[in-house]
Amino acid sequence: MNVSKTASSTARLSLAAALVLPAAPAIAAPAADSDIRISEIAYTLETDFIEIAADPGTDVSGWTFGSVTRGGSVYAQENTITAPEDTTVGDSGAVAIDVPITNSVKAGSAADGEYGSSAFIIDENGELVDFQQIGGVIDGKGVTGTKNVYTPAPVVGQEAEPTGATAAGSQSIQLTGDAWTSAAPTPNALPDGDGDDGDDGDPDPEGVTPIADIQGTGDASPIQGKTVTTRGVVTAAYPEGGLNGYYIQTPGTGGAGSDDETPAASDGIFVYSPDTVADISIDDHVEVTGTVSEHYGQTQISVSASGLKTVDEPAEAVKPVEHAFPAGDEKRESFEGMLVQPSESLTVADNYNTNTYGEVVLATGDGTLPQPTDVHRPGTPEAKALETENLDREVVLDDGATVNFLKADKDVPLPYLSQEDPIRVGAQATFTSPVVLGFGHEKWRFQPTTRLTGANAEAVQPTTFTDTRTDAPEAVGGQVSLASFNVLNYFTTTGDQLSGCQYYDDREGNHITVRGGCDARGAANAESLKRQETKIVTAINKLDTSVVSLMEIENSAAFGKDRDDALATLVKRLNEAAGTQKWDFVESPSAVPSDEDVIRTALIYQPAEVAPQNESTILDDQDAFSNAREPLSQAFAPRDGSGDVETEKSFVTISNHFKSKGSGSGPGNEDSGDGQGASNADRVKQAESLVGFADDQQEAADTNLVYLLGDFNSYTQEDPMQVFYEAGYKDIAAEKTDESTYVYGSRTGSLDHVLALDASDAGEGAGTAPSAFDSVTGADVWNINSVESIGLEYSRFNYNIADLFAPDQFRASDHDPVVVGLFDSSDEGGDDDGSDEADAGDNADGSGDDANADGSSDHSGGKNAGKNGNHWGSRDGDHPGGKNAGKNGRHNGW
Repeated sequence: MNVSKTASSTARLSLAAALVLPAAPAIAAPAADSDIRISEIAYTLETDFIEIAADPGTDVSGWTFGSVTRGGSVYAQENTITAPEDTTVGDSGAVAIDVPITNSVKAGSAADGEYGSSAFIIDENGELVDFQQIGGVIDGKGVTGTKNVYTPAPVVGQEAEPTGATAAGSQSIQLTGDAWTSAAPTPNALPDGDGDDGDDGDPDPEGVTPIADIQGTGDASPIQGKTVTTRGVVTAAYPEGGLNGYYIQTPGTGGAGSDDETPAASDGIFVYSPDTVADISIDDHVEVTGTVSEHYGQTQISVSASGLKTVDEPAEAVKPVEHAFPAGDEKRESFEGMLVQPSESLTVADNYNTNTYGEVVLATGDGTLPQPTDVHRPGTPEAKALETENLDREVVLDDGATVNFLKADKDVPLPYLSQEDPIRVGAQATFTSPVVLGFGHEKWRFQPTTRLTGANAEAVQPTTFTDTRTDAPEAVGGQVSLASFNVLNYFTTTGDQLSGCQYYDDREGNHITVRGGCDARGAANAESLKRQETKIVTAINKLDTSVVSLMEIENSAAFGKDRDDALATLVKRLNEAAGTQKWDFVESPSAVPSDEDVIRTALIYQPAEVAPQNESTILDDQDAFSNAREPLSQAFAPRDGSGDVETEKSFVTISNHFKSKGSGSGPGNEDSGDGQGASNADRVKQAESLVGFADDQQEAADTNLVYLLGDFNSYTQEDPMQVFYEAGYKDIAAEKTDESTYVYGSRTGSLDHVLALDASDAGEGAGTAPSAFDSVTGADVWNINSVESIGLEYSRFNYNIADLFAPDQFRASDHDPVVVGLFDSSDEGGDDDGSDEADAGDNADGSGDDANADGSSDHSGGKNAGKNGNHWGSRDGDHPGGKNAGKNGRHNGW
């Protein structure tokens, strides 16, 4: 099955779509005259699959592939997968679909002997096409499909046909002729002679086929399903860790490439061979004979114990390809399976799965991979083009294994991660030794030449990384400062204080965090809470701003306590660590919403720097905020050098935490696929309500200085943010920095914002007094959380034998704080005259970031023009005069 490695990425379809069952009659017997049949069942691998044999070009879109347990029913929704549109059988006469298979084989009398799970396929019309049982006795009684909520109607009451075969470890059962046997998996490829492909079926072809001929010049081998013999030098070997094979490459190939006789075809290939991988070593010259197939989009040869021979004649050494690593599938295909050593550094784009799968996502070119809706309006051609570019730039640095460290090998030190050498998003990765370019799980992958762990990193790790950590945020100037900080479900009500809680445990079975079953969402016990507090307290004390907006802190009223109990505890811990009464908290108002979440927003401040003005206020709009945390408003006034309160500089801060993107119900809240996620309509409604609330607070405080802080769960160009821009607010970090607050799915963007009302854009009365935006002296996004591996978080304590926890600020949460300075004592009117020395000259015309020669502020020459909707810079760098056209200038030259 030939599919784009960018669009679909694997020859098999790994689907996470919701279960969609075709309409079907209650009972539908297998089609007796069908030539379509199940041809392979893999259930001993990390990822199971069901393969069917059919004529090339057969469209199986909408067909259901699934498995029932040995009890006869479908165990869970994930055990049934519907093939998406345009799924067709490839030229090999087979197509394999990933689908989990549970409860594989067990001895028992229900099926006259060894019996196990069964695999079925149902066509788009609801006809049961085939139903095959793993194991069982040929001509015996197979498992009968029994009814439950997940079992498709066409299977109920039908008996699976016993195959009589079970698979050894790392093998599958395959139908060859009329017999089922166990062999190395060959997804998307039939054994020789089983498909109508014109081959003579000779299992022992004469001669040696060059690796380049096996690979071909397309995205899949032109001879899938054929048995071939080829020769090569072993460049990498993985006897441990689950890959169960090795890479070989044509002798003498690689290097500069000027003598490459097959420049469009790769000279390397993966040999899947659990039976022989322990018998070879790197640099061996070998001859292998086996079946060609595509596995997760990577061409491989499956070799049995008898398929390996050592070649005595010497072989010219293989040389790594050393040049800038290309973007895009077409260029990378010509190096699949080959030894490479990129000559230019790559940028770390994601480390979320490093503590799970030992992998680090890298990006070619300059900078990280931007979230498209952080840069462009959702659904636009520009946003789609940027995501295409992101996919072309992506490549995974792997560890030479398929281990899930959350489930296995917890006593093996994690690769790449340590306290001493952090791997952070945005850091530069430099290759110090060769790797092999492979493909799997929808991504191009750099594999070290043998399995990498924390124990052998000094010898095996192929890269070094720059350290981009900072001990404190950049100076933002000003008389006072503001920040937003997500405290990652800080709950002083721990799980062990409640009944019914379920937990995430460490490798020794100790409870670490609550996973459900009760209203607590944070630490499991006092020990875990102490670790969480240590990181949060260290971070906030180093943040050291006058006011901090907090999100995801416990609403203690939900547990029968004073609403501010957890907030007071956090402030107490901050002051204990500071050694002085440095911090205080804004008390809850007398009127609070009747129906609140178990987490809330909050505000803390330094009394020596600011003084609260009047009582705090909560926006009680249950229509808009029934599924979000209600905004909390408090006016402050700065203190001067003598400690006197300057009420003429009073400003309003409003702490926010909008509805998340992960779920939604009601009109407009479904995920439309434009990048904004679920509940977008609700976030727009929340933004509209907040604008009205902010107007009221502005009037009550008699000030133009209004700041909205927090987690808006909306990237910079998304619909909810447009509500603010249209109301006259500006995103301070987007205007004054090139930094972002969040990393998700290997994409970098900002969900967290500090918005300032801008008098120059606010319509009536504009320009009559200094605005909130005019009063900003500087801004920074302190990247201490989102760019760090989750393995360093308190919630992953002792998940692995490698000790990754440190009592510091790094990975105190998953969102980064935004820091803003206010009130330049030397220029209380702000810097809208374009004279800011720090920014002058940044633009091609030498003007400041925000000002035109006439004093206006349309940002047509702005440093970050193009990020906000009212700016007209472009991703392609055509923004006139802009230093960083588009967001961050990351795309110039692409």
